[in-house]
Amino acid sequence: MVFTVSAIICSVLFAVSTVLCLIDSMHFFQLNSYRFDTHTKWIKENTRKYYLHAVLSVLALIAVFLEIPGQLKLFACAVIFALACPAEKPKKAKKPLVYTARVKRMLVTLALLILLMTGAGIIFVNPTRVSVYLLILTLIYTLAPVLVLLANLINKPMELSINNGYIKDATRILASCPDLRIIGITGSYGKTSVKYYLTTLLRAKYNVLMTPESYNTPMGVVKTVRGSLKATHEIFVCEMGAKWVGDIKELCDIVHPQHGVITSIGPQHLESFKTLDAVKSTKFELSDALPEGGMLFLNADDENIKAHGSTRPFISYSIDADADYKAYDISVSERGTTFSVRTPEGESEQFSTKLIGRHNVLNIVGAIAISHKMGITLKELKGQVRRLEGVPHRLQLSDRGDMTIIDDAYNSNPSGTKAALEALSLFDGYRILVTPGMVELGAKQNELNREFGRNAAKVCDYVVLVGQKQAVPIKAGLLDEAYDESRIFIADTIEEALSHVYSIDSQGRKKIVLLENDLPDNY
Repeated sequence: MVFTVSAIICSVLFAVSTVLCLIDSMHFFQLNSYRFDTHTKWIKENTRKYYLHAVLSVLALIAVFLEIPGQLKLFACAVIFALACPAEKPKKAKKPLVYTARVKRMLVTLALLILLMTGAGIIFVNPTRVSVYLLILTLIYTLAPVLVLLANLINKPMELSINNGYIKDATRILASCPDLRIIGITGSYGKTSVKYYLTTLLRAKYNVLMTPESYNTPMGVVKTVRGSLKATHEIFVCEMGAKWVGDIKELCDIVHPQHGVITSIGPQHLESFKTLDAVKSTKFELSDALPEGGMLFLNADDENIKAHGSTRPFISYSIDADADYKAYDISVSERGTTFSVRTPEGESEQFSTKLIGRHNVLNIVGAIAISHKMGITLKELKGQVRRLEGVPHRLQLSDRGDMTIIDDAYNSNPSGTKAALEALSLFDGYRILVTPGMVELGAKQNELNREFGRNAAKVCDYVVLVGQKQAVPIKAGLLDEAYDESRIFIADTIEEALSHVYSIDSQGRKKIVLLENDLPDNY
């Protein structure tokens, strides 16, 4: 009886600790986009996360093979699994695990795998052969992070079939709207802002649907079409993101855009693209997919777009270079921006917006160019530009009395950091930068973060760095410019960073805090 109770207690503690480990592993697998290669690379780079898991696994294995009675082995393993429960408990996350249908299916597969493995070991639950049962439990616990990948592999054919079904349904819905005009938007930076601005401008005349937030993957676009597209919509503005060569083509094969805009090309996601040339060819997959007569809009200020060139006619927009749609007389202050736009026909109009930064002018001019070519006059667009709101987490202003927050926390990049620092420089006050730095920049990551530090030194009165990894090159860049080291603080978490910001003595000046990037929990 005592042996049976001990076996039950040990089994329950094993189940709890293993489930907690599986949920934590599933969370990071989801953050790594369910990609085997990305996740295994992440595991190699974050082995410290699994040190305690490895130590507890080794201790359990030692207990299994010790020459002691079965009752004592059960007790020892029960103690180890009890210690594992708090150790494996997932930490508070900025972006918690989302229990999508895919995650639920993987959890069912994991449950079946574990039941199959533990079920096979139940026959050994007796005083003479308990070591075999405990060995099975220990191996399951030890391999829990790997079992997530195994469940994904098992489910892969089913997931592909389900996704293909969703894609077919979305293409059917799109085919049932023959008069719908579809505009694809891609770019290393600026695509989400142009999407929001364009949608606002087009609504002066049309019923417009856009992909919400950052729904720029195949399943995000498909979800938008299946859940939101109505027969009354006249234009669908579709943001197209990419991390791998062929991603834009895959999206174009689903929605078949008639018109497209490439906002920028830069060293974004170089970890997966490997080379800038691969980024260029991927972004121009949108151009290749447009039908004859479709309009292509290109940012004429982008050197990489100009270097790649276009094999088809295009409409250009800019704030610096000669272009079909050119912004000029730009005046930027902390209160907003005014500028004028000249069209290919020589028509011009002055615009004003509460948005700040020259880069925002460039994005707005791109949206004006498309809208004008879609039949909306500059005068009609003038009021719409005045109504433009800041895109969430992209230089979004928040005044809190004694402090102004410039929230640019979404997915920082080299071009974006320069624009954000330029915007910060417009404000009169004690300028504070809070940043974890930039990621997914491949071999250039340290170099570009060091350059970020050098640029920050010229603008910021104080710098708070988040996390130890990116802090090293950014701090080095700050010190390259003889920046006062006493005005640099390195925090482990964003919470600690913000707490420190409140304690900074701003010498009576209003604090202007730029939040530049906010990395998810897998960084």
